[in-house]
Amino acid sequence: MLNGFKEFIMKGNVLDLAVAVIIGAAFAQVVNAMVEAVLMPLISALVGSPNFDSFAVLTLNGNDIRFGVLLTALVNFLLVAAAVYFAIVLPMNRVIAARNRRLSIEPQEEETDAQVQLLTEIRDALRQRT
Repeated sequence: MLNGFKEFIMKGNVLDLAVAVIIGAAFAQVVNAMVEAVLMPLISALVGSPNFDSFAVLTLNGNDIRFGVLLTALVNFLLVAAAVYFAIVLPMNRVIAARNRRLSIEPQEEETDAQVQLLTEIRDALRQRT
């Protein structure tokens, strides 16, 4: 009986993970569209170019070392991270906090490990001695 329950729970976790991957892949298109169609054109309007690929090109023995490509990838990453944070993480945290307030759920304090507690007491005792 218990093994069947464990299998059911594990299948539920796998199913949750599969749904998360599918929704994440679909939402990636939304985030990429926002970055490419909204944020990058704004940067282009400010800087004059939608990417920095031709910025800081160093030619060494006939080979081009393009630091601008790295800069473009870094800016794209930061824009995607900001879009995900402001479009998903921040609203979700507010929804969870509002739900917890409505249900009167208090955040639980984490129990400290007994060894950490003992080391803290030893540290405090040593501080008082000196």
